Amino acid sequence: MRAVVQRVSSASVLVDKKEISSIGQGLLVLIGISREDSEKQALAMAKKICHLRIFTNEEGKMAHSIIDLGYELLLVSQFTLYGDVHSGRRPDFLQAAAPEKAESLFDRVVTECRVLCTKEPKTGSFGAKMEVQLVNDGPVTLWVDV
Repeated sequence: MRAVVQRVSSASVLVDKKEISSIGQGLLVLIGISREDSEKQALAMAKKICHLRIFTNEEGKMAHSIIDLGYELLLVSQFTLYGDVHSGRRPDFLQAAAPEKAESLFDRVVTECRVLCTKEPKTGSFGAKMEVQLVNDGPVTLWVDV
């Protein structure tokens, strides 16, 4: 399982030009699920996301998590994170999980984040064509594999 974690001032998801989710200060996390992933990776990813200390303290050091500060979380499933472009110019998605498995594991990440985080996580719409808008804070963007 992999994620692109972005520290944001705000973020939102639109489907058919209608906003379905939005957050203020917090994390926008794009999550890709591979064929090899299981519930073990889903639980580890949720824990990593909620406890990731990438918000600065008074000294400017990254020391706080979204839990520490009560910030928001927006989780968006994105199978293209497993797109392979090593050969040719068009990605193949052979390593991405099948939609049924991916949706189940994505839902497991969301459920675990509900338990761990202080605020209810928001989500995109699994399998939908989405527009994701964000204001990256920093910018701070991290690639996370579990």
